[in-house]
Amino acid sequence: MQQLKDVMTERVKILNPETTIKDAASQMRDGDFGLMPVGENDRLIGTLSDRDIVLRAVAEGRDSGTRVRDIMSEKVLWAYDNDSVEKACQIMSENQIRRLPIINTDKRLVGIVALGDLAIGASSPKPAGQALSGISQRG
Repeated sequence: MQQLKDVMTERVKILNPETTIKDAASQMRDGDFGLMPVGENDRLIGTLSDRDIVLRAVAEGRDSGTRVRDIMSEKVLWAYDNDSVEKACQIMSENQIRRLPIINTDKRLVGIVALGDLAIGASSPKPAGQALSGISQRG
C-alpha cells in the first residue's frame, strides 16, 4: 500500500495570515500553487485557495490589500504522511477538495498532495478516479 509521503509535494510555502491577498495571489501564481497553508506561531491555522480569493474577495468586492486572515478557510483537513493514498482519496472525495495538507506524527506540515499527485503516484489510477468522481458529482 502506497503512503502519502511517497507522492506528496514537499517544500511547502506557508503564508502569514497578515499577508495581503495581492501578495498571496502573486506567490500562488509564481509557484503554480492552487492552495497554500496559512500558519501563525508554528501552527497551521487555515488554508488559502484560488477559489477562496475568487469567492471571498473578488466576488465580494474586497480590495487587494485585504489580509489572508479575512478570507482563508479556517477548517483545515489533513492527513498523515504515513496514511495511504486511498485514505487521502477518501478524505478529498468526501469533502470535495482537490488538495490536502500532509503532516507528520509530530503534527508538523511536511507536504501537500493534490489530486493529480494521487493519480500519478497510485499503483492503480482507481482511487484517484473515485476521488475525482466524488468531487465532480457534488460540485
